[in-house]
Amino acid sequence: MYDWVVLWEWVEIAARWLHVITAIAWIGSSFYFIALDLGLHRDRNLASGADGEEWQVHGGGFYHIQKYLVAPAAMPDHLVWFKWESYATWLSGFAMLVLVYYLGAELYLIDPQVMELSVWQAVAISLASLAFGWVAYNTICKVFVNANQTVLMVALFVVLVGMAWFYTQVFSGRAAMLHLGAFTASIMSGNVFFVIMPNQRVVVADLKAGRKPDPKYGKIAKQRSTHNNYLTLPVVFLMLSNHYPLVFATEWNWVIASLVFLMGVTIRHWFNTRHARKGNPHWTWGLTVILFLVIAWLSTAPMRVVDGEARLQGAALVYASAPGFEEVVGIVQGRCSMCHAAEPGWEGLHWPPKGVVLETPAQIAQEARRIYLQAGVTHAMPPGNLSYMEPEERAAIVEWFRKAGTQDPV
Repeated sequence: MYDWVVLWEWVEIAARWLHVITAIAWIGSSFYFIALDLGLHRDRNLASGADGEEWQVHGGGFYHIQKYLVAPAAMPDHLVWFKWESYATWLSGFAMLVLVYYLGAELYLIDPQVMELSVWQAVAISLASLAFGWVAYNTICKVFVNANQTVLMVALFVVLVGMAWFYTQVFSGRAAMLHLGAFTASIMSGNVFFVIMPNQRVVVADLKAGRKPDPKYGKIAKQRSTHNNYLTLPVVFLMLSNHYPLVFATEWNWVIASLVFLMGVTIRHWFNTRHARKGNPHWTWGLTVILFLVIAWLSTAPMRVVDGEARLQGAALVYASAPGFEEVVGIVQGRCSMCHAAEPGWEGLHWPPKGVVLETPAQIAQEARRIYLQAGVTHAMPPGNLSYMEPEERAAIVEWFRKAGTQDPV
């Protein structure tokens, strides 16, 4: 059983690594093309008929880039499409959602103190909410198609705030923030899959058929691409939030998430304005700092604390009754609980790392898998072995977990 635990951990590592790599590729290309489009020189009468051009230098070479407002006069022989970065990011992210939050629903997705849900109910809510996100956003874009784009973004912000509150009413704080990020990322990938790529295919088909493409398709695609540009930074923040209890484990986590979206707008507005050579709006940084300080203040609200005794059920009972558990409790309480406590005793720590509390036998049994991986199989914990955990103690943890595995019904 323990070999499968290690293998499964590596499956999660591979999925997470793939997700980060593809996200870097997608975000990088998205930021680059938005900056390029905004920075094009459109005050030149180009013989090619292009809308604008830009000279750039990178990696020891010079690049001469031109953009056609609708399409060039003829279809080029080689056309590079930017789509798989988006698709791979969403697919790898969804794989992570399944591996961590669906298959580990009782630990990471469901919090009985928030809402009593079965695993299938929680997963169904998760999937339905992601689908709802695209439908709601796409509907807003169509309703406000001729309106000022600021009005459209305000309408989207209202939806995001509503979903932030909704997720905190059904899932654990950690899962709520992660789901809000997945909700937004699904909108972004939906833009690429359902709007940007189909519109570009229409233009390509018209060129091949000798027809003049309708400029509306490019205009709509650019609108959706711009939306993605403003949503990117909040998504990155939300995806990282599960590592920081001050973000997800407070009473005001849904407000924090909402303000993060505003920070994303202010930061991107500064960069986009600079790239478009329209000034240097320093006020955006001042507003960003104010928003960040408000978030930091909100994070001091009481954390959501789950009673370990009430959660001692299922697999945790197996680990608590396994041979060697009393010895492991002594090891963990002696080597780990000075940090992993409701009120850590280690100087400089004001809350338990990652929200993990290991003070009682119930809490230790609940975190059996993590203790086994972090302090038994690996030496990740204690950090730098600051509490001097002995090899014999690590071996005792491994032996206890493996004995429990022989009787674990899971």
